[in-house]
Amino acid sequence: MTLALPGNGLYVLTPVDMGGDRLRACVRLVLQGGAVAVQYRAKNNAGRADAQMLAGLCHAAGRPLIVNDDPELARAVGADGVHIGADDIDYDRARTIVGADAIIGVSCYASLERALDAQARGADYVAFGSFFPSRTKPAAVPAQLELLRVARARLRLPIVVIGGITARTAPALLAAGADLVAVSDAVFSDPDPLAAARSIAVQFTSQDASRQDCYP
Repeated sequence: MTLALPGNGLYVLTPVDMGGDRLRACVRLVLQGGAVAVQYRAKNNAGRADAQMLAGLCHAAGRPLIVNDDPELARAVGADGVHIGADDIDYDRARTIVGADAIIGVSCYASLERALDAQARGADYVAFGSFFPSRTKPAAVPAQLELLRVARARLRLPIVVIGGITARTAPALLAAGADLVAVSDAVFSDPDPLAAARSIAVQFTSQDASRQDCYP
């Protein structure tokens, strides 16, 4: 059974240079710290063994695993969905591969038009960013808080924010309309991934739970 993406919470993206036992240990800690979803990223989309391992780990915790860029890998390992960007596979082709029940997220950078198109096609969430300078993607297109305020009024699906976000900067994004905060460096580069994840995840307990009911 495919797991759904939670309506809000901490969404962690694995580093492309992390694998094996270290990846397993770190992901286990961030799940314990409150992550509600995990996105697996690998160099050249070549990490089937790690993806399979994470699928088991995430499903044991009742959390969805989403694979970056590669719907074929997502289907092969029993992941719950795929995340695609502008230079990746076409949405319709990705949907054909992963199936009607799988999660598909779409990177929209700083484009509301791209997000509206993704919503019309049936995407399960959209992601905006980068909101802050990011060591993971230093050349990413910058996005502004006003985009979130406008998007919140126009979209009826979860909004993910990404790009250099920390526990200190997350509250402003949540207040502007974000539902899920996506981070990588902020938790996986911390010497205590569990505490780092918890410091962001705990902020969602103070958010208005009624926002989770606004999606059809």
